[in-house]
Amino acid sequence: MTQRVIHIIREDRRCTIDEVSMLVGINHGTCHKILTEDLKMQHVASMVVPRLLSVDQKQQRLDVCLDLKENAANDPSFLSNVITGDETSVYAYDPENKTQLSQWKSPESPRPKKAR
Repeated sequence: MTQRVIHIIREDRRCTIDEVSMLVGINHGTCHKILTEDLKMQHVASMVVPRLLSVDQKQQRLDVCLDLKENAANDPSFLSNVITGDETSVYAYDPENKTQLSQWKSPESPRPKKAR
């Protein structure tokens, strides 16, 4: 049973205990015991990281900031042309809730990450 549970979890770490127990054909409590006590796994939610940027995105951001800094230094009226806004009015739609993002992890695996 333990090998079948390991195989199912490795295929999809976001499986719930109910889904695994149904696929293996064991009850909920036995499946929970195999995952937590025998395999030492934990069901954890993704750690929210403000922004996961690639190297190119970081470089582009740096270039834009340096360009803005240079424009502000060369043109005294530059900052009067900048439009600002309240960032609370800008939002992104994320259809996944915290439960859907939870996944099983073993003690040696890193915590899952989710970009905000």
